[in-house]
Amino acid sequence: MLGSSLKFDSVMKRVFGSSNDRRLKGYRPKVAAINALEPQFEALSDDELRAKTAEFRAELAAGKTLDDLLAPAFAAVREAAKRTLKQRHFDVQLIGGLVLHEGAIAEMRTGEGKTLVATTAVYLNALAGEGVHVVTVNDYLARRDSEWMGEIYTFLGMTVGVIVHGLDDDQRRQAYAADVTYGTNNEFGFDYLRDNMKYDMGQMVQRGHAFAIVDEVDSILVDEARTPLIISGPSEDRSNLYVAVNAIIPQLPREEYELDEKQRTVNLTELGNEHAEELLRSAGVMKEGSLYEAANATLVHHINQALRAHKLFQRDKDYIVRNDEVVIVDEFTGRMMPGRRYSEGLHQALEAKEGVTVQPENVTLASITFQNYFRLYKKLAGMTGTAATEADEFAEIYKLVVVEIPTNLPIARLDEDDEVYRTGNEKMRAVVREIEDANAKMQPMLVGTTSIEKSELLGEEMERQGYKKIDFTKPDALTALYAAARAGKPSKNFAILNARHHEQEAFIVAEAGVPGAITIATNMAGRGTDIQLGGNVEMRVKQEIDPAAPQEARETHEASIRAEVAAFKQKAIEAGGLYIIGTERHESRRIDNQLRGRSGRQGDPGRSKFFLSLQDDLMRIFGAERMDAMLKRLGLKEDEAIVHPWINKALEKAQQKVEARNFDIRKNILKFDNVMNDQRKVIFEDRRRMMASESLESTIEDMRTGVIDDIVAKHIPHDAYPEAWDTAGLKSEVLTKLNLDLPVDEWAKEEGIADEEVATRLHAAAADSYVQRIQRNTPEAMRYVEKQVILQALDHLWREHLVTLDHLRQVIGWRGMAQRDPLNEYKSEAFELFRELITQWHEAVIAQMSRVEVRFQQPEPPPPPMQYQHLDPATGENELPPSPFSENLGVTVLAATPSAVALADRNPNNPATWGRVGRNEPCPCGSGKKFKHCHGLVA
Repeated sequence: MLGSSLKFDSVMKRVFGSSNDRRLKGYRPKVAAINALEPQFEALSDDELRAKTAEFRAELAAGKTLDDLLAPAFAAVREAAKRTLKQRHFDVQLIGGLVLHEGAIAEMRTGEGKTLVATTAVYLNALAGEGVHVVTVNDYLARRDSEWMGEIYTFLGMTVGVIVHGLDDDQRRQAYAADVTYGTNNEFGFDYLRDNMKYDMGQMVQRGHAFAIVDEVDSILVDEARTPLIISGPSEDRSNLYVAVNAIIPQLPREEYELDEKQRTVNLTELGNEHAEELLRSAGVMKEGSLYEAANATLVHHINQALRAHKLFQRDKDYIVRNDEVVIVDEFTGRMMPGRRYSEGLHQALEAKEGVTVQPENVTLASITFQNYFRLYKKLAGMTGTAATEADEFAEIYKLVVVEIPTNLPIARLDEDDEVYRTGNEKMRAVVREIEDANAKMQPMLVGTTSIEKSELLGEEMERQGYKKIDFTKPDALTALYAAARAGKPSKNFAILNARHHEQEAFIVAEAGVPGAITIATNMAGRGTDIQLGGNVEMRVKQEIDPAAPQEARETHEASIRAEVAAFKQKAIEAGGLYIIGTERHESRRIDNQLRGRSGRQGDPGRSKFFLSLQDDLMRIFGAERMDAMLKRLGLKEDEAIVHPWINKALEKAQQKVEARNFDIRKNILKFDNVMNDQRKVIFEDRRRMMASESLESTIEDMRTGVIDDIVAKHIPHDAYPEAWDTAGLKSEVLTKLNLDLPVDEWAKEEGIADEEVATRLHAAAADSYVQRIQRNTPEAMRYVEKQVILQALDHLWREHLVTLDHLRQVIGWRGMAQRDPLNEYKSEAFELFRELITQWHEAVIAQMSRVEVRFQQPEPPPPPMQYQHLDPATGENELPPSPFSENLGVTVLAATPSAVALADRNPNNPATWGRVGRNEPCPCGSGKKFKHCHGLVA
């Protein structure tokens, strides 16, 4: 049945074409309409062409849609590109623009001009005036593309902005106000998070999320999306808790925890859980409930980290203790790494274990996954050379369809079968032999590796064979390469490229097509820059010609460069075009296809081949032992390879398995993050609404009503006699939360009084007290204070909530052992925690607003700078440099006088007499708590 179904599908495809073919067919009439307008737009003067933008906007305002303006807008962009960049959009590039405008992914081969493709859809959508974001993978490409394609937009009367690392808020606001804004995925995401930590609408930099085009969409929405964006800052001091938890770990015998050194995991057994609970209760650390209730999730996290510190990490092997600090030892190099710290409280657990000073832990202030950030856009589109292999993921997570765009000219690249060797050394020798053979005939080569480390190893082997590594820090780095190409002799030079220095990287990649060039690169490096046979004229002009030289000299020099590049291109074509050598298969077919796709641009000849060994990670994981035994039986000699299409198919299936597993992991992470995302949306929308409000008096009133109703319901059972009332508790809580000393105990003696009457009196007393407070402090000052207190209280509790949810996620998996779905359990617990957060927020705001007195004081010093983190999924290292400026995103409102007040002069019942109280001082009210945990809760 399956065979007949597949046969029927193939017959239908031959008759009607694939869904991709049918979609492409639907674009032809639109392309024909754009082409028909070309003579009309060619006849326009520059000013008339520029005036088209205002004309299109007027038509939109009159009721036309973007689709109505599609053909003339695309024709205008094509004409502007011809006049500014001397480039004319091919028909396939117009199709790419149509795909982007529809909110889909355009898969276009390398060298097909994706950067130019985006301009048509960007211009058309920017006419709406809501701003279009073009997202790139690094700052260099954001700058380059904004300047390069910006010529088209500015020619047509539009504004262009660029968002890169290091800009201040005013510069960012200006860039986002432009019609078109280029920037990196990290910068867009962090700006969104920072905006939702501001205290005034005027401080925000982004103006909405209308339309985004993501360049290298597979890299950003799949590879980078494996780790979230995180803004963190120093937490409150919890050193006592680390020390207290650390003390119980040595009391747990071996049978109370399970240790797996191979997987580096350690967990308490059921017996261990019970024993730990007893020890925590006796130490006064855990007050109530069991260890695995949501309220104790943070405690479980501390125990897990303390267990790891004691049972998995060894002093003088994994770390050393020096100068009252724990210093990590690199497991690969054995070197100390001062300044580096383990995350999620593990470093603090090691400090407690070793008895050194426990440093404050960094806590998450805000975080978001790329999946949830990019789903904020009303319309999202993307472009890349390789997306089809991940089409299911794009459809399921982002609702994006992948459309394969045909190449402008047929692909002439020869893709050869893989060569498989038994050992890594044999493979390395074969790669070097292949490089020597190709280099002898001056064929340019790009050698792909799976990591920077393996690039360096291959480079060392090349140097042993007499090759010389090019030093790109020297201005004449490529002189020897050009001289050898002119002479028609191999230069015996090679370049190593990694994705660390983007501008240098672009130049190295641009020259990888020079005859005799050998470029070793990680598979992902150099994306966004074309490898043109013979070299890149624009790059050489930028590098070699002095802008200050006379115009005639510059023009002469540029003409000589163009002539030389044309001659080099002919030599490269005669040598067989760019030769791609892969030294290992990646886990993802998409990455391998990207490497192959660097060759054969615009119909150029090319060649590609992968060299593998049974010791490669992918081969080893998928049963290399069986294949090794089989090759030995077949009598495969040293330095001999096995080459067969069946091996290619087997490897492809292995890669599909890995891709499917990685997709499942990403999908599962997203399911959990969606729970937090729903809550994040509610919090951020509430913040924006309150920031935009002129007055929050009604919000304060609603909060106060809820707090009073909860207090009454808690202490007075409905329809109960006064004898059953908890009058002492009610009186105490009214004083704590409402700052009102009322004769509640006298009320209880009145005949016929009920809970409704008590609530009415409390509402009236609280409202009257608040009116007096407003009159005393002036309405204008109180409006400002209300907004600041509400937002600060919300931020403080939201940050603690994020930490609790993070800890809950780490332990919720254990619920599966009780045959309960961890995701449903997480949703349920997270909802309860969120309800609790809202209740605590209202109580904190009312407690603070019932005591606040406005006094002028010197501003506090700015808080420590925040840290921005996006872990590179490949290396696990933070790929972001430290921020060059620190933000003060908070305004602290304190009940304080201009200068410090002597302790003796403080009246415990009158906060106005307290002056400025340190956050870690005892609270002047006499509660015995620290100020930050009592009346200074939201300060």
